[in-house]
Amino acid sequence: MGDVPDAKSKPCHSHPKDDEYLSCVIPKRIALFESIKSQQISHRRSISGDPIKITLPDGTVKEGKKWETTPFDIAKEISKGLASNALISQVNGVLWDMSRALEGDCGLKLFTFDSDEGRDTFWHSSAHILGQALEMEYGCKLCIGPCTTRGEGFYYDAFYGELGLNEDHFKQIESGALKAVGEKQPFERIEVSRNQALEMFSENSFKIEIINDLPEDKTITVYRCGPLVDLCRGPHIPNTSFVKAFACLKASSAYWRGNRDRESLQRVYGISYPDSKRLKEYIARIEEAKKYDHRLLGVKQELFFCHPLSPGSWFFLPHGGRIYNKLMEFIKAQYRERGYHEVFSPTMYNMQLWETSGHAANYKENMFVFEVEKQEFGLKPMNCPGHCLMFEHRVRSYRELPLRLADFGVLHRNEASGALTGLTRVRRFQQDDAHIFCRESQIKDEVMGVLDFINYAYNIFGFTYELKLSTRPEKYLGDLETWEKAEAALTEALNQSGKPWEINEGDGAFYGPKIDISVSDALNRKFQCATLQLDFQLPSRFDLSYSAEDEAKRERPVMIHRAILGSVERMFAILLEHYKGNGPSGLVHVKQLFALCQRNLSHMHFR
Repeated sequence: MGDVPDAKSKPCHSHPKDDEYLSCVIPKRIALFESIKSQQISHRRSISGDPIKITLPDGTVKEGKKWETTPFDIAKEISKGLASNALISQVNGVLWDMSRALEGDCGLKLFTFDSDEGRDTFWHSSAHILGQALEMEYGCKLCIGPCTTRGEGFYYDAFYGELGLNEDHFKQIESGALKAVGEKQPFERIEVSRNQALEMFSENSFKIEIINDLPEDKTITVYRCGPLVDLCRGPHIPNTSFVKAFACLKASSAYWRGNRDRESLQRVYGISYPDSKRLKEYIARIEEAKKYDHRLLGVKQELFFCHPLSPGSWFFLPHGGRIYNKLMEFIKAQYRERGYHEVFSPTMYNMQLWETSGHAANYKENMFVFEVEKQEFGLKPMNCPGHCLMFEHRVRSYRELPLRLADFGVLHRNEASGALTGLTRVRRFQQDDAHIFCRESQIKDEVMGVLDFINYAYNIFGFTYELKLSTRPEKYLGDLETWEKAEAALTEALNQSGKPWEINEGDGAFYGPKIDISVSDALNRKFQCATLQLDFQLPSRFDLSYSAEDEAKRERPVMIHRAILGSVERMFAILLEHYKGNGPSGLVHVKQLFALCQRNLSHMHFR
């Protein structure tokens, strides 16, 4: 869903609250919620009481009772401090509310705000607090309210009719949020049937659409905090009082489901923390980052600019072009040393290619599609299907593997106009895209090679980074044995890399496990640049094969998608802001930027 600039805005007093809508839906939803909750509590009491064993990460085993003992009960047994600070738990690899009863023998982990799981849950719950304030203040129809993908803060989208929100509304919204915090509202969870969910949210067409799109076998959950009853998979923090500091950051317009032909919504972004000190530090970092915004520096130093006649596609001036080329030359030099073959592939393809790859069904709205001689064509948004055609254009032998194909081809993605953000979100870009075709037995060595490449480049750039192994999701393609072998190979490669890493249970792509790499810049902001994903699906869709040692036998290769810089445009922006964060205050001439780059990239010869 993309931000749309220049949202209409009116003074706060010009749009009265829709009291009629609120007086209808709030009591109705609360009554339904409480009725279902009461039934579920009664049922669980009738089947509870059997002893269970709860195993902690250190191997300690705690005794509990089925459908009675909660993670919070276990936290209290460990220490009062942990019970006071634990925000969320994980039960057998599944995130779980602290107040939700355990259903049998299990492994249990507890998370505070200092963990990714704790922070994400904290900000997701803060989005519900924001949603409550918005609904109660404006009588809007709530849509979705997640934590942001960048991992800092949250937002809530809602439909307000003709109202456009702006900073003038923030004090009123924050007042409503802090009221919810002061009331120490518990986050309560129930499971509902599809019909119950449809009845509960019958006045909100957006929620109805979400419910109708859920798979038939999907468990539907609803959460309540105070007057807010919301469709949500959860989980959530114990209660609203954990949010000690709350602020609205910005407001903009957004399209429902990112579709510019659908309803125009209002999106409010927020940030929250368990204490005011951290909120003040965050606001200070944001203000500091504004000084080094690449969009300002790029124009001031004559590096690049964007023109309204080509939104999302940037013009690189001579100085900017030199840096852009040096970044690519740096990667290309490494390709020669690391056994990659640089290739060039077409920019446009007949849509038959994208139907084979699956992008026509799942990604077409993000593509630029047009007609040529009464046939449908599309500009490529990624290189992988084209590289599959390269692999299959002749018979391949096991002796050729691993085959590492690298491509700096121009890519186009039809991003919504409101989602475009400087060089970090564009419509036209290049990336250091490469695909490795290998045997299953070669996965570990190839992954170790990519990890070494990432470490080499990011050390030169002065980045710190974090590694996470994302494992098999609930819905996946392929057989379990292949997944387990692949995950084992990735685990072994990560262990041998010597770098700390974490496991991210169930967050792999449907076509294969992946390693997520997030970098931190000089201003301590996190970015996702590098990519490392295993893919069992595309080789199957394109029916790729190679001859094994027994030439009569054909085997299917594994495909590894990988990038080091990611988008060159995005990396340019990150590096520009990163070096200015460490460099002189204020704006400096581009030659000084070159000097800063040269300290870290001496062999790239900025001149």
